[in-house]
Amino acid sequence: MTDFLPASIRAALNGVHPSWLAILETGLRAVAQASPTYLQDLAAADYLPTEGRMFAAFTQPLQAVRYVLVGEGPYPRAASATGVCFMDGAVGSLWSDKGLSKQVNRATSLRNFMKMLLVADGQLAIESTTGDAMSGVAQQAQLPGSPAIQLLADLQDNMVGQGFLLLNASLVFRSDVPPVKDAKAWQPFMQAVLQGLAAAAEGRGAALPTLVLWGKIAEQLNAYAVTAQFPKAVAEHPYNLSFIGNVGMQALFGPMRLLKRAQ
Repeated sequence: MTDFLPASIRAALNGVHPSWLAILETGLRAVAQASPTYLQDLAAADYLPTEGRMFAAFTQPLQAVRYVLVGEGPYPRAASATGVCFMDGAVGSLWSDKGLSKQVNRATSLRNFMKMLLVADGQLAIESTTGDAMSGVAQQAQLPGSPAIQLLADLQDNMVGQGFLLLNASLVFRSDVPPVKDAKAWQPFMQAVLQGLAAAAEGRGAALPTLVLWGKIAEQLNAYAVTAQFPKAVAEHPYNLSFIGNVGMQALFGPMRLLKRAQ
């Protein structure tokens, strides 16, 4: 029963895949127990994402999750915050005549993630990821019949298809509340999600999903006892240029061919 939830937060659960509902309820009860007024205060405030997308990361079946990519929190802009980590809703096309689109280049982490994928795919050399090299890649990507994806939505679909749960450490952003404060309030929820994933994998006799942790905020998940059970792939945050050359991330993501149209 979710009667303890404010109506708007309860309504946001309507888009969640049914396999997640019991786990998310457990997590939300844990948030309410740790901070009894938090959810009520949140429901009365302005926060991102809008349009009931607080739980947008949980639309695929629980059993489909093979990786958990953890972001810090929603983008601080209504057009960008979608409830799904690292996917900027203000980005449409991935490419331009000169390389990546202006929207991608403004989203530093996304830009570096895409360049890392291109290096892993052999389309870019690590010593040459700008200028003419990037322009050549973009021109090839936009040729008629190209196998390259064209939209950020395609990239998100490909990642979900590979089993990614694209989850933020805090499910909300509020302009008048420090993100670290909201993230702390959501810690019991995050622990419940990880415990639910571990229990589901054990129940099926399946391997646990891999936690993909980028940057210091994501690495804070290591403070949870349940996290020790999971395999991990750890890297610097992709807003660092060094992320493009991270060989561990290239090895993880390269075989996924995320920049190719799904067959």
